Amino acid sequence: MSTPVPPPWPHCAHGADPAADPIGCRGIHVPGHTACLAHLTHTDRHAYLTDLAPGTDIDHRGATFTPSLLQALLNAVHDLSTGVTRFGNAQFDSATFEEPAEFETAVFEGYTSFVRATFTSFTSFAGATFNGDARFDHAVFEGYTSFAGASVKGYASFGSAIPTSYASFEYATFKGDAWFESTILKGFTSFAHATFENGASFESVAFEDVASFHSAAFECDASFQSASFQSGTRFESATFHGDAWFDSATFTKADRVGPLVCAGRVVLSGAMFGGPVTLSLAARRLECRRTRWAATAELRLRYTTVDFAHAVFEYPLTIAAESDPFVLADGSELAEGAFAGAPGAGVGLASLRGVDAAHLVLADVDLSPCLFAGAVHLDQLRLEGACTFGSPPSPAGRRRWSLVRFTQRRVLAEEHHWRAGRAGAVRGWNVAVLGAGR
Repeated sequence: MSTPVPPPWPHCAHGADPAADPIGCRGIHVPGHTACLAHLTHTDRHAYLTDLAPGTDIDHRGATFTPSLLQALLNAVHDLSTGVTRFGNAQFDSATFEEPAEFETAVFEGYTSFVRATFTSFTSFAGATFNGDARFDHAVFEGYTSFAGASVKGYASFGSAIPTSYASFEYATFKGDAWFESTILKGFTSFAHATFENGASFESVAFEDVASFHSAAFECDASFQSASFQSGTRFESATFHGDAWFDSATFTKADRVGPLVCAGRVVLSGAMFGGPVTLSLAARRLECRRTRWAATAELRLRYTTVDFAHAVFEYPLTIAAESDPFVLADGSELAEGAFAGAPGAGVGLASLRGVDAAHLVLADVDLSPCLFAGAVHLDQLRLEGACTFGSPPSPAGRRRWSLVRFTQRRVLAEEHHWRAGRAGAVRGWNVAVLGAGR
């Protein structure tokens, strides 16, 4: 049997029992006392709360808050002149909040920490403002949880947190890095219309219910590496201004991803799709190296160069260029401002190396840069619409003093690279790009 470990701060120890609970209450001492806020005498608690002022630093790690005790603390730091509840630095690590815990529209002016806190019921930080770093690592939220409209100006960390019910981050703004790594989101989770102004990490997050990022804006890179989407996903109208990393992610039941816009790369390398799915992307580049598709799939793309090297699929899979902007559920068109000034919305394929093409359909795709080495069943590859290949130098090339003419025909990228690498090669053959289509 393991020995209970006391907290690293001077703790209350109320209710300690050598046999049953040698540690007792883990709440930190209120300054000048040997008890936590919950176990102070009524007179001492009243005196302590009366001395607090808006913007005061608070440290109540390990304490247990009933609704009435929390409300008394909130009242003590409430600014009557502005109507705003204001904390300075606020430390609530390992605290327990019984019944509703409502911090709506509160302002946390300094460092804020709820690491390993437990919220046993409805929890709301809706409209709250965190002017410094905010940490909720390993926190447990047992009821409806809302950070809707909250603003975090520093670093936001929810690593390994466990919201067990509906969690809303709708319209929240994260001005610093936002870190949700290894979080377990058991209920419907919504980041609809949220804004991430710096890096956003959802690496190894388990979305056990529907995950919505409808109209979310990621202004830098976003990582969903090794994330698990066990139900539906909603990325409609999401915008990624940097790269979107979904490498090694698992999409168990997602039937659609997008339409979304990504000014950089969408990386799905090593990802796995467990059911029929449609991906609708306007992205600079899509990387699907060694991606696995366990059912039918359709990739509807705009502006995209696709790397499909060593992808694995045993059911029909279509890669198609969309000539017109994607139409959203409300009938409006997906905004494509990230591609303003682009010469066209065409789609090119960079690599099919190592692919079994027996079930592959390509529609209106540029194949001039595509590498086919190692692909099998190319005789069963279906080409629909206007799929284009490369061509020889035109109208003619010159080798030393002689003029060389080439028959106009379809040419694979490998031939371009081979001829360009030969001694005395004629100008016009394209040189291989190091690392392309590996």
